[in-house]
Amino acid sequence: MTIGDIAPKKEKKSRRGKAVVDEKAPLLPKSHGDDEFSEFNGASFSGAVFNLSTTIVGAGIMALPATMKVLGLGLGVAMIIFMAFLTEASIELLLRFSRAGKSLSYGGLMGDAFGKIGKILLQLCVLINNVGVLVVYMIIIGDVLSGTSSSGIHHAGILEGWFGEQWWNGRFIVLLVTTLAVFAPLACFKRIDSLRYTSALSVGLAVVFLVITIGISVVKLFSGGVMMPRMLPDVTNLSSVLNLFTVVPVLVTAYICHYNVHSIDNELEDSTQIRSVVRTSLGLCSSVYIMTSIFGFLLFGDGTLDDVLANFDTNLGIPYSNILNDAVRVSYAAHLMLVFPVVFFPLRINMDGLLFSSSRPLVQDNKRFALITIVLISLIFLGANFIPSIWDAFQFTGATAAVCLGFIFPAAITLRDRHNIATKKDKILCVFMIVLAVFSNLVAIYSDAYALFKKNASPRE
Repeated sequence: MTIGDIAPKKEKKSRRGKAVVDEKAPLLPKSHGDDEFSEFNGASFSGAVFNLSTTIVGAGIMALPATMKVLGLGLGVAMIIFMAFLTEASIELLLRFSRAGKSLSYGGLMGDAFGKIGKILLQLCVLINNVGVLVVYMIIIGDVLSGTSSSGIHHAGILEGWFGEQWWNGRFIVLLVTTLAVFAPLACFKRIDSLRYTSALSVGLAVVFLVITIGISVVKLFSGGVMMPRMLPDVTNLSSVLNLFTVVPVLVTAYICHYNVHSIDNELEDSTQIRSVVRTSLGLCSSVYIMTSIFGFLLFGDGTLDDVLANFDTNLGIPYSNILNDAVRVSYAAHLMLVFPVVFFPLRINMDGLLFSSSRPLVQDNKRFALITIVLISLIFLGANFIPSIWDAFQFTGATAAVCLGFIFPAAITLRDRHNIATKKDKILCVFMIVLAVFSNLVAIYSDAYALFKKNASPRE
């Protein structure tokens, strides 16, 4: 992703032997006078798939089993598949209009369609969404390593289980050490393709989590320790109907990767592969999402917590339960640590574009690069220590910035149609996306506010 208006140029096919990109495009390979990228010939297909998949499969997967508790397994899986197709359609629109307008960034595309205001609005949404998502990552890592309390019940973290309560395995210290030892070093890369190996490892760790969860579920299923889950939502009154919409922001957040599509496309050796990269990544991630939702909800049923990892701290009723619990939690905590820099990459670029749009490229200013990195990581660290629940963070980001990035902005760009390339089918789809996004999120916000008001009022009744 780049910030700033990019001068129109001939559409790229292969980056081998091609001219360098515009100097005003920060953190892109092959900028003039930048020796670090002078021999970079473009990212591979597999590297691009891993980076985009890592962008998608973040913390959202941990909240998906809880959405099954609300929707039921049948409707929940159907919604996951539906959101995948809707996401693919919205990204295809972004890519098509980017090619038509010769835009190399999401911000540039919004600027092409709506001018400076559109670009600033896009940058603000990326900041809100990515800060919210990265706060969620830290919350989950803190829950896994240091423990969490839900409904008055304390769920011990891995370090607490191994060593007991110590000053050094408290939430603040654990997150501080993780930030300094893992997040800060990985956030220092200036090219997203540099993260392809950690992204591949993060996808592998997500698969490890999934395989162990499936194995536990299958063993318990054959031993009779698992009850058949609900296939449809439990609807009894208007409040329960409204509650169904609270999962929409979570499902939206689970698929948001639009802010990294241009960064990955810009670094691809053959940019015509980007659509295949998107489809492959969405197919891979949807499969992981569906399997995690099914087997996570199968294991814990209506006792599934907002963060399903917190459920893996009790006796599962099978041999080696404690070892399997720790393996599940460690593998996914490590996965999130490696996802963090991939999501942080566009966050830093958009923050720089918002605050220093007229300055020299960020890639050439190490002091500004370090300052923005330190400020953002510090902000995320503080948020993770003060926001109690991942559901709260998902509801906020999903109902605001994420839905704009994923559906409203791509639809608005298409309806604006500055290059006269939108078909009637495109416009009908975009109207549907905007109506669905606005209606669902308004109902979700209302339902959450009503539930919070009712919860606060109940003790006085």
